[in-house]
Amino acid sequence: MTLENNNNNNNIKQKLKIITVAGARPNFMKVAPFLKALDKFNDSSNDIVITSLFAHTGQHYDVNMSDVFFKNLQIKQPEYHLGIGGAAAGSIVEQTAKIMTEFEKVLVTEKPDLVVVVGDVTSTISCALTSVRYGVKAAHIEAGLRSFDRTMPEEINRILTDKIADFLFVTEESGVKHLKNEGVSEDKIFLVGNLMIDSLVQFKEIALKSTILHDLGLEKGKYIAATLHRPSSVDDKRTFANLLDAFEEIQKKMKIVLPLHPRSKKKLQDFGLQSKIEKMQNLLIIEPVGYFDFLKLMMDAKLVITDSGGIQEETTFLGIPCITTRNNTERPVTIELGTNVLVGLDKNKIIDETLKVLSGNAKKGIAPPLWDGNAAERVVKIIVEKLMIS
Repeated sequence: MTLENNNNNNNIKQKLKIITVAGARPNFMKVAPFLKALDKFNDSSNDIVITSLFAHTGQHYDVNMSDVFFKNLQIKQPEYHLGIGGAAAGSIVEQTAKIMTEFEKVLVTEKPDLVVVVGDVTSTISCALTSVRYGVKAAHIEAGLRSFDRTMPEEINRILTDKIADFLFVTEESGVKHLKNEGVSEDKIFLVGNLMIDSLVQFKEIALKSTILHDLGLEKGKYIAATLHRPSSVDDKRTFANLLDAFEEIQKKMKIVLPLHPRSKKKLQDFGLQSKIEKMQNLLIIEPVGYFDFLKLMMDAKLVITDSGGIQEETTFLGIPCITTRNNTERPVTIELGTNVLVGLDKNKIIDETLKVLSGNAKKGIAPPLWDGNAAERVVKIIVEKLMIS
């Protein structure tokens, strides 16, 4: 933290420098409202000026998985692009090492007061760890979520990031409970709401104007939107084939639209499962789509079938039925209050729950507390207060 003289009014203003980090598609929906909230803070009359820098690790490098989201979410071009390059950078350990090496250079150059990381990807733990080792405070947005499944790389990333971060911003009550149970000091924990929902609230009206339904020949309420990308879903041939078997039965009842993640596409080829999907006349495979288009697909779907974390939250906020093809979820509020149903990887359960929705017996839900579109502003307010005290 530094002081500067403002020549316009001769007031001494305090300066804070904050670096926000993103690396993968789920991160972008969370950093977008945060970066906007930082700008909004500077636009108001304050005695504090925030220098906001954005670093993109490049963990997701596919144009449709990254660049389109930048454009849709109106995210500024990053001051730093580490250019790691996703799977091309090697194993998770190799990616972690490369991100840390490159991000250290940023810290040496900028000497920030705070580094803000979001979510649970490799970039999250890599940049948090580098910051703390370099003596820079770290904040974790979306802290405290737990699946209690340590076979998930994301779970390890979440646990380690929360152990070392100075400020933990939580989306739901379960996160507060988990952190307290792990012995985290209460003065580090802040229940602020969900920044991903901030983006949804801001861009919902724009997404409604998307032409994707027309482009794909779909009708509102007469299709199912689906996503499959997690290692637990697609990295094992038998599991992946089992999920496709469920889709085969479901598509006989209603059309399924599946934007195919690059990871899933590769596994289809590796396992020789293309012939299985080619036989499904009512399964529409499309390339990954931008944020607005996918939001439109979700909003107008009869049902969403997913293994994604964020989509569980978005469908809960939108009131769209959601079936999650995982054995656990780190977002239990979507089940307790929302529209989400956890079915695991059992083909018959997936089919049964889908038929319930199609027969008009979908689960109802409500939006959790503080999911109101203002979470990012709460985060900025807390950060400024805490940094100015320290």
